[in-house]
Formats: sequence, structure tokens, C-alpha cells
Amino acid sequence: MYKEDYPSQLLENAVDAISSLPGVGSRSALRLALHLLKQPSENVHHFTQAINDLRDNVCYCSECRMISDQPICSICGDGSRNHRQICIVESVQDVMSIENTGQYHGVYHVLGGIISPINGIGPSDLTIQALKDRLDRAKAAAGSDSLADVEIIMALPGDVEGETTAFYLYRQLAPYGVQVTAIARGLGFGDGLQYADALTLGRSIAGRQPFKVQ
Repeated sequence: MYKEDYPSQLLENAVDAISSLPGVGSRSALRLALHLLKQPSENVHHFTQAINDLRDNVCYCSECRMISDQPICSICGDGSRNHRQICIVESVQDVMSIENTGQYHGVYHVLGGIISPINGIGPSDLTIQALKDRLDRAKAAAGSDSLADVEIIMALPGDVEGETTAFYLYRQLAPYGVQVTAIARGLGFGDGLQYADALTLGRSIAGRQPFKVQ
């Protein structure tokens, strides 16, 4: 493999750091490092401070596990949202994609991944227990063993791993008596929500159907 001959150890360190980002090769990292070197120092310091703040100060909503600046995210803290609808998604990006459609007015639960044995990801690696704890709190607040007025919307990828995760969740949610639905499949097999256009994704949410075990 070609090894760049760097004139500066500091430059090499910067390139190594930038190239550690996904999808960024050493040549692209070098171009970015040289670009930063040409910028006013205050611009670069602002850039690095923003990254430091992201890593050190970002919160995960204690209710839905969405990225937030506060312990409770703006969606969960919005009293105008339908808190009896909980949309289950794989990632933070999926929440952002659905929000961009303007078609959904409930709340979310971010799993942080999907069950994938080949990648060593099992149910315990996801926020499934946090979802069950959330439903337990809802049951206690309602004073009922059944949450028949709560709708859980499965908005997971349409590939094998996504379907496996949805089936596992369906089994885990059965004792709560919730309604379980799934978004309509206007998306191609294996497509992620973040890659769908807003119109297609919005129609998939609006056209959701009762979840069926295959």
C-alpha cells in the first residue's frame, strides 16, 4: 500500500485522526487537513470545540434514547405529541428522516441497532429493556395491566435482520396488550429509512398496517 511521505509529524497525526472517520481515506484526510491548515485559527478552534462539545456534552433522552441537549428530548417533552403512539426505529437518523416527512406526530423509541448475530448484536445490546420499562411506567400510571390504547409502530428495515428484530419485539410486547403496527412497505427490500425520500416515507407511515407474524 502506498505510504505518504509527510513533511510534518503534526500533519501526519492530523491525517491519521481524520482518516479514522468512516468513509474517509488517507488522501481525502490529507486534503481536509491541508484545508483546515489554511483556515483562520478561530475557525478551526470553533470546529474542534463543536466536536468536543458533541462528544462530551450530548445527552441521550432518558425516555426514547434520542440524541438531545437535555435529559428529555424536545419530542418527548412536547405535550402536543401523541404519547400513546411510539414509533420503534433503529437509529437517530431514522427519527430525523421521519420527522422530515411531517406526517408523524407521536413519539419514538430508538433501539440503537437491530439484532444481527453475524455482527454479534443480540437483544441485550439494544434498548429493548428500556422500552419495556417505559411501558411498565405507562401501565403503572394508567393503573391497568393492559395498554390497549397504546400503538407501537415498527419502523425497522425490511431486510432479514430488521424482520427478525420486529418479530422478537412483537413477542416481547405481547404481554402489554398494545396495538402493534408496521409501516407500509413502499421501500425496497433492505432499504434503510434514512435513504427514503420524504414522500415515500410519509406514505409508508400513513399507510401502516397491523403487524403480522409471517
